Amino acid sequence: MGDQRSSFTGKLGFVLAAAGSAVGLGNIWRFPYLAAQYGGGIFLLVYIILALTFGYALMTAEIAIGRKTGLSAIGAFKALDKRYAFVGYIAAIVPVIILPYYSVIGGWVTKYLVAFISGQAPVADASDAYFGDFIAQTGEPILWFSIFIGITAVVVFFGVEKGIEKVSKVMMPILIVLALVIAVYSVFLPGAMEGVKYYILPDFSKFSVTTVLAAMGQLFYSMSLAMGIMITYGSYIKKDVSLESSVKQIEIFDTGIAFMAGLMVIPAVFAFSGGDPAALGKGPSLMFITLPKVFASMPGGTIIGAVFFLLVLFAALTSSISLMETVVSIFQDKLKLNRTWSCVIVLLISVLLGLPSSLGFGAWGDILFFGKMSFLDFFDFISNSVLMPVVAFLTCIFIGYVLKPKAIIDEVELAGKFKRKDLFVFVIKYLAPICIVLILGFSILEAMGIIKV
Repeated sequence: MGDQRSSFTGKLGFVLAAAGSAVGLGNIWRFPYLAAQYGGGIFLLVYIILALTFGYALMTAEIAIGRKTGLSAIGAFKALDKRYAFVGYIAAIVPVIILPYYSVIGGWVTKYLVAFISGQAPVADASDAYFGDFIAQTGEPILWFSIFIGITAVVVFFGVEKGIEKVSKVMMPILIVLALVIAVYSVFLPGAMEGVKYYILPDFSKFSVTTVLAAMGQLFYSMSLAMGIMITYGSYIKKDVSLESSVKQIEIFDTGIAFMAGLMVIPAVFAFSGGDPAALGKGPSLMFITLPKVFASMPGGTIIGAVFFLLVLFAALTSSISLMETVVSIFQDKLKLNRTWSCVIVLLISVLLGLPSSLGFGAWGDILFFGKMSFLDFFDFISNSVLMPVVAFLTCIFIGYVLKPKAIIDEVELAGKFKRKDLFVFVIKYLAPICIVLILGFSILEAMGIIKV
């Protein structure tokens, strides 16, 4: 039989764990390049507005579903309405897909941290070749991937209170301090102030529909929405914890780290490139090629690089822990396995599913989806650009028109008045479904090459 369901000791443990889940690679590398690409300050402004409305409503809904049912995604939707159990199954697939390839990238981060600490970091002229040669190998990337996912599994093995909560209470404060240190250092680099202005001051002439769609898409990456994580974490919350204030605090953590990530990266790259936003390349090139070049050109760059990759490792781990915990929770709920066996099975499955992503830049590099996507890119597209918007849309329709918003409002009001319930109802029933359909369409058209970003 499964273990008795665990719980966070209190509000602080839940907020730090949920914020740790939300704060990940999406904040550290995806947010800065999107901000640079879509107008800097105007993107930042649009993102903050959407986080306070669109993101707030979806996160509140998912956490409330989890606490109301005391179950992970599959069991939660089934308990509320058997006809909509399929939504839980789709949500459960998302972390199963994401965890393996996310851990491959986490392995790359671990490798770079060790390289900077040991004084073997790539020099400016060799950053491109260093990264390309590394991921093209077979053994070393798999080794670092295994180390990263192994650390993740150890934390999850110790459970909610002794593992996830304790680690989050240590990692999150350190992560915030490291982000502040690097952001301050970056802002005061020679030539960095132009990057600060570009990033903070909104230029409304750069506003476009794609700016809004890109910002909405980032919310899924950044806030751990539509993948069952917040439902799972919500199932561990005690009934006397205020959901509304908890969500607000998670948003502050998440948006604050994303904002500081922009301050860490954009001014530094501006200073390095002479003010060219295009230098903030998309995806891995920013983290593993451009930024090491920037660090190599800085006074004390090796130390700053080591601190930066330590920060990124903490961010990646807090997210991978939440991904694995979500899958482990599903195994416990559905198969009635104890935590130990669930962890072992999920670890083995994740390692096997992660191998194609690790080998997709080397031994299996000739295998491409749609003629251009590696295994890692393909898994990322299917999970983030297709399944997550589908889950979010179905969740909104289910809450707005089947379960009805009152059920969520009543759950939130167990610990006090729901001050923003009118906003919640409007977003869930009307605004979010329309926005999500637009995000899904935008993502698919981008992947097909019809929209260039």
